[in-house]
Parts: sequence; C-alpha cells; structure tokens
Amino acid sequence: MALTHRQQAISWGIAIAVFLLLLYALGNVIMPFLLGGAIAYILDPVADRLQRLGLSRVLSVAVISVVAVMLFVLAVLLVIPTLIRQTTELIQVAPDLLDNLRDALAARFPDLLVEGSTVRTQLDNIGEMIQSRGGQLMETVLSSAMGLVNVVVLLVVVPVVAIYLLIDWDRMVARIDELLPREHVGTIRRLASEIDTTLASFIRGQGLVCLILGAYYAVALAGVGLNFGLVVGAIAGALTFIPYVGAVVGGGLAMGLALFQFWGEWWWILAVYAIFQSGQFVEGNILTPKLVGSSVGLHPVWLLFALSVFGSLFGFVGLLVAVPVAAVIGVLTRFGVDQYRHSALYLGTGER
Repeated sequence: MALTHRQQAISWGIAIAVFLLLLYALGNVIMPFLLGGAIAYILDPVADRLQRLGLSRVLSVAVISVVAVMLFVLAVLLVIPTLIRQTTELIQVAPDLLDNLRDALAARFPDLLVEGSTVRTQLDNIGEMIQSRGGQLMETVLSSAMGLVNVVVLLVVVPVVAIYLLIDWDRMVARIDELLPREHVGTIRRLASEIDTTLASFIRGQGLVCLILGAYYAVALAGVGLNFGLVVGAIAGALTFIPYVGAVVGGGLAMGLALFQFWGEWWWILAVYAIFQSGQFVEGNILTPKLVGSSVGLHPVWLLFALSVFGSLFGFVGLLVAVPVAAVIGVLTRFGVDQYRHSALYLGTGER
C-alpha cells in the first residue's frame, strides 16, 4: 500500500532528525570522512575529464593524487613556514601598532586620549588581548597540528578516504539512484541536479576564486614591500569565501598596516589600495561571473546565518557542512515555494 503524503513527510522528517542527531553525537569523529567526501566531490569533475581523455578511473585518481602530493610538499616547504612566521610576528607587533595609532590620535586629537579616557583604555586592552590571546591561539594551533593523532588524521585518513570515494564515486551515485523511491525518482533527480549545480557553482567556483585572489594579494602586497603581506593575502583570500567579508577585513588590515609602515610615502599607500581595488574589480567582473555564476542562489546573509548556526551547534564539523546544507535547504525551499504556488492553498478551491 502506498504511503500518504503525510506519512512520507513524517518518514523523511524522522530520517533528517536521525541524521542531525548522529552528526551531533559523532562530532569530530566523522570530521576526516566529511573532509574526504568534500575533497572527492570537488575533484570528481577532474577525474571525469581525465577519463574522457582516455585514462581509466584508477589511473585518473592516481594522477590527481600525485599532483596533490607535489602541491602539498611545495606548500609545506615554501608557504606554510613563512605564513606561520609572519602570523606570529604580526601578533607580537600588534601592541606596537596600536601604540603608534594611539600616539597618532593623541597628536591630532589630544582631548580624545587623555590619561584614563575610555578610548585610550580600550586601545590598551585591545593590544594586551591580541598579544595574550593571539599567543595562546598560535600555541594551541601549533600544538594541535603537531599532535600525533591529528597528523595521522590529516595526512593519512583524509587522503585515503578521499581516494577511495573518488574511485567509487560514480558507482556510489548509481547505487543511491537505485535506492530512490520510484514514485518520486524524477523529482528527486531534478532536485539533486539543482543541488549539485548550486554546490558546484559555489564551493568549487568560490574556492577557486579564493585561491586566485589569495595568491594575487599575497604576491602583490609582498611585491610592494608591505610587512606581513603573505598573512594579509591569505586572510583576504580565505575570507573571500564569505561574500564582501574578505574585501572588508583584508582591505582594512592591509590599509592599516600600510598607513603605519608607509606614512608620508603616499604612493606606496595608494599602491596597496590599488591592489585591493584591482582585485575586487577582477573578482566582481571576471572571476565570480565566470567561475561561480549568477544562479548559485545563496544570499550572503543566509550563508552567514548558516555558518553561525551550524558552527555554534556542531563546532568545526558544523562549519564544514554549513554551506552544503544551506545550499540543500535553499533548493528545497524554492521547490516548496513553487509547489505552494501551484497548490489549492495558494490558488483557492475555485482555481486549478
């Protein structure tokens, strides 16, 4: 006997609730598998393209693995040590930068920073907090990264999971398709296709935009001699994943450092400004339209809300699944609204 719509809704609701409970209960245990699955999903089109060039699936995955290992070794040898060093130095000199800011403000607005004033007290507190909390953060990150368990997870489990999933990706998708309820298989396939398009446009496209902009900012800022240019470029590139945030935070940090370092040499300050302006122009007019597209359907406010909610509920694992889940909810919401607009509830009992 076929299930009624109410019974089907209850069944799917229970399945979603069980999935969320498992996600909450397992926590960081499933993190390497989520990372491996995300890597396999991102690299699946590359493997498919290599297959179309004549390589087998296993050989395609082997080629991708070799290239990934080479890039990882190159990053470990050249980029990551410099990034850690500059981040540590930035945390150490942050109080001095704030002292310079306080002196500059005191010279121009003497009444604003008298001894014991609120602004001066807050600047002192910010400097002390950055130095103490920043040092604690760096120590925690470095000690965690060098822990044996984390090293095994990051360097062994995640790549192994990604490789196995990438090899069997097409078979897994076909198997899941066989298990879909036949009554709704067409609708589920259409929704899955829309979800895949949304995820591919945003995650793959925006991820590539982040890498391109991060590399450009880091190289360009280092080229003009800005201190901590690599850190600023990495921050700006990573935060580009959240629309507008990367430009505001990275640009503000770079201009602040440029004002302290190049005060009086306005051409260098203008050069830093031009770097971020040109980066934003290329992103808005070339990179995002070409790599991400206009049909992603993830509003920046919705994305920020999803990251906040899932991050607070599930921690780092929640941050990993926030964007995919937000994309799925967005597609399902648009589908639900479309169904509502064609229903008797919207049209009324007299219209069909």
